[in-house]
Amino acid sequence: MIYFYPKDQTPGCTKEACNFRDCWEVFESHQIKVLGISKDGAASHLKFIHKYELPFTLLTDAEPCPVATAYESYGLKKFMGREYMGMMRHTFVIDTEGQIEVIYLKVKADNMANQIIKDLDLD
Repeated sequence: MIYFYPKDQTPGCTKEACNFRDCWEVFESHQIKVLGISKDGAASHLKFIHKYELPFTLLTDAEPCPVATAYESYGLKKFMGREYMGMMRHTFVIDTEGQIEVIYLKVKADNMANQIIKDLDLD
């Protein structure tokens, strides 16, 4: 599973990461790997991992964000009347053959992991 998120240590991204952390045992018991991807660098990821005790890998996709772009998870965003290029909050469940099984484009940060567990009937 790959989830794209905008930025380490921000409220929504922290909620999302902690939700994956709190559901980690379910994913691990089903041999599901979790990878979080943002534009943040390795040092930022390490601080985020240590501060919130995240048991999964965070990867860096630096500008121009080729991985996120390939997954259509990097593009034009609007916030408070301002337009800018940024990382979208999207999640992809990928099967053992490397095929995308489920795509979540409307992510609720504080409940994404629970939603995946429910949708995949993992509990």
